[in-house]
Amino acid sequence: MPDDVKNKAGLLERLQFIDRRYIFIFIALAVIIPLLLGLRFEEEPSPIVLALYDKIDEMPPGSRLLMSFDYGPTTAPEIQPMVDVILRHACLKDLKVYLMAVWATGQSLTVQTVEQVLMPEFPDYEYGIDYVNLGYKAGNQGLIRVIVDDMKRMYSTDANGTDIEEIPIMKQVSSLKDMDLIVSFGGGFPGIKEWILFAGDPGGIPVGGACTAVSAPQLYPYYPNQMVGLLGGIKGAAEYESHVLNTYPEAFAKTPTPGMNMMVAQMVAHIVIMLFIVFGNVMYFMYRGKERKLTLEK
Repeated sequence: MPDDVKNKAGLLERLQFIDRRYIFIFIALAVIIPLLLGLRFEEEPSPIVLALYDKIDEMPPGSRLLMSFDYGPTTAPEIQPMVDVILRHACLKDLKVYLMAVWATGQSLTVQTVEQVLMPEFPDYEYGIDYVNLGYKAGNQGLIRVIVDDMKRMYSTDANGTDIEEIPIMKQVSSLKDMDLIVSFGGGFPGIKEWILFAGDPGGIPVGGACTAVSAPQLYPYYPNQMVGLLGGIKGAAEYESHVLNTYPEAFAKTPTPGMNMMVAQMVAHIVIMLFIVFGNVMYFMYRGKERKLTLEK
């Protein structure tokens, strides 16, 4: 049997069993390089994303937007880009922003968002007048049930311990029914679904959401009758970022777009995975062919 045929068959066999560490390295590079280069592609917003965007964009200055931080650090990489872009859009439209959390982990993420996005990018936004942080309250959907009719029954102070009656932005607010829009960020329990069922429906308050990609299919049935719009996963964040960037290029030209950046990294990683799958199948069938040929030559 010719040595070159044996060597070729041996090479094909080895290529079928590439050390998985090399595959991990390629995937890591596929993710890291696009992120380091800051690559981003324009995204076309889907109707469900555009609906939430239009709702916020059409709200007149001074309208009240409640943002509920219903997520934790484990889902923050996926949820935080949606929080940031919607907060930026709200501040650009000069809305009154009310921040709260029905998850205990949401309070620290609220503070982080205020310190990293709202304060440095919108220094004219004054605490107590343009925005307020109500903090975390226990109670899950029970809390929502109460504040839909009487907000000050549960919130006597803000997150800093200031008397709620001394905060100008709270003087005209007695319940959730005074809000023009509620946006819940999360997808777990309690989350968007509970805001719809215990605030949006009984109070007649528009509710929008932003959730992890795995939670989105469970929430799509609520759109458009019970939910204004929904951002699902990084794809939703990228679509919203792209649309804001196209609509207000001067205001957002230098603004970070992590959703768009991560979509590029995700796309490249998927391409690399597909190439490995194709490569593995090609090597398998080539090896089978050579193995059959060697068997016949014996």
